[in-house]
Amino acid sequence: MIALTERGKKRLAYGFWRYHEGQVEEALAMVSAAREAGIDHLDTADVYGGVSGYGGAERLLGTLRKQAPKLFDGAFIATKGGIDVKSPYCSSQAYLQECVDGSLSRLGVARIDLFYIHRPDILTHPAELAATLDGFVAAGKIAAVGASNFTVGQVDALKRYLKAPLVAHQLQLSPGHIEPIFDGTLDQAMRENIAIAAWSPLAGGRLGADGPVELQAVRQVLVRIAAHHGVAPSAIAMAFLLKHPACITPIIGTQKPQRLTEMLAGLTVQLSSREWYDIIEAARGHRMP
Repeated sequence: MIALTERGKKRLAYGFWRYHEGQVEEALAMVSAAREAGIDHLDTADVYGGVSGYGGAERLLGTLRKQAPKLFDGAFIATKGGIDVKSPYCSSQAYLQECVDGSLSRLGVARIDLFYIHRPDILTHPAELAATLDGFVAAGKIAAVGASNFTVGQVDALKRYLKAPLVAHQLQLSPGHIEPIFDGTLDQAMRENIAIAAWSPLAGGRLGADGPVELQAVRQVLVRIAAHHGVAPSAIAMAFLLKHPACITPIIGTQKPQRLTEMLAGLTVQLSSREWYDIIEAARGHRMP
């Protein structure tokens, strides 16, 4: 059902981390546009919600599903749990049970398609976490397991005990944040057949014209390559991630239809190897050895 690791398939996801519960009309328009463009992966978390607070984005999605159920035909929803503002992270069985049950209720679903541990809780042994997640799968509460913002070692440790497949790893990745390309994270994903969901694929807006000086070289390269291909620089940022041989799904979070259209063009851009490495070299600040 969740073929995230299908090699050669270029896909984007739509994310809800910037939404609050009251943005029903705006979200309905954007989800409609995303679904019409072929996006079937919708990403949220229990802590997303902005001014509407904890659970706001999930409640918003639940409202959208009630108002326009056909809009969700063929789509799957990924959510996350494990952030506890008092801890700040907690992966105990009791707390994650609260997270999963709360997400199910707010989303208005019988089963979560993909459930991520949002941040690793260092004080929870991976065997305990694995047993909790396997229990959710066995109980039919979640269909698939993912990790989010884990290190390579933390993924290995969780997989050592987990019976269910670890199908996805969500992490920060963009032309402005390329560390996962070199720290072993993407190599592990390819070796273990783990899909990568890339949050902030535009570096949280820092790749725009008003971004910080330390990303100026990256912006200049993106602009140059974009002019060559006749697309927006944001499309090149998408194409950069999609060209990597790991199964990477950039998560788009824009609330502007025009920006969504611009980024969708990245699905059809074919970067040359030289262009891809030009972006890498700009991000690293030196030529490849």
